[in-house]
Amino acid sequence: MSERKPLRRRRGTRAFVLAATLGLLAVVYAGFAPATRSLAENTEQITQGKDLFATNCASCHGLGGEGLAEEGVPALTNVGAAAVEFQVSTGRMPAPNTVSQPVPRENTFTADEVAAMAAYVASLGTGPGIPNEDQYLPSGLTAEEIAEGGELFRTNCSACHNFKGSGGALPNGVTAPNLQETSPQHVWEAMRTGPGQMPVFASGAIPDADVKKIVAYLEQVNAQPSAGFNLGGLGPVSEGLWAWIAGIGVLVLFAIWITTKGARA
Repeated sequence: MSERKPLRRRRGTRAFVLAATLGLLAVVYAGFAPATRSLAENTEQITQGKDLFATNCASCHGLGGEGLAEEGVPALTNVGAAAVEFQVSTGRMPAPNTVSQPVPRENTFTADEVAAMAAYVASLGTGPGIPNEDQYLPSGLTAEEIAEGGELFRTNCSACHNFKGSGGALPNGVTAPNLQETSPQHVWEAMRTGPGQMPVFASGAIPDADVKKIVAYLEQVNAQPSAGFNLGGLGPVSEGLWAWIAGIGVLVLFAIWITTKGARA
């Protein structure tokens, strides 16, 4: 009996050390792990979002987000929360019809309602989530990095949005929106989700660091003061067009004046 006591003590000591170690790891993890929503809170938000979606979106997209392919209504099963946040918070959705291009309007939903609908759509499949500020807000960028953002924008975006984001007309009656008043978050979300005819720019093609450079370029180029009439910053094509119209118009009027004077003589 006397020989078993040390063995029991050792086993008890090992169990105590193991329990203390596990407890210490749990405390450390709780202190450094990112805060997450509880399952009950997340379920409640998704339920609220489903109710809002059924009332405001399901008539076109279907309750399960399956869409109407024959009417050109896209499915939402794999668009992610970022697409919902972009479309709803900018007032593009709910759209008044399925024919005309959705345009920015006043948003009638609260931030919590938008987040709830985004959570519900995110639960239907995969897709980019709503970004945090570290993913799109430019800060501390050098002049060289902002210049790189300009090159990226002119290479990938200016064909539709113009070199300073003034927007422009596209085929089939569609327009590329003006980006001069678009928030950095919505620039990020549009690039990642590809609304309308816009292509999707995945993080593998244009990482978040480059998105920040593009945002910084847009902010800088639109903050520059304009000397005289810039005609909306649409570039030399529109400026040359109006120069021709004005110039030829003056010449035509002058020719008419000469003809009138000659007839009277």
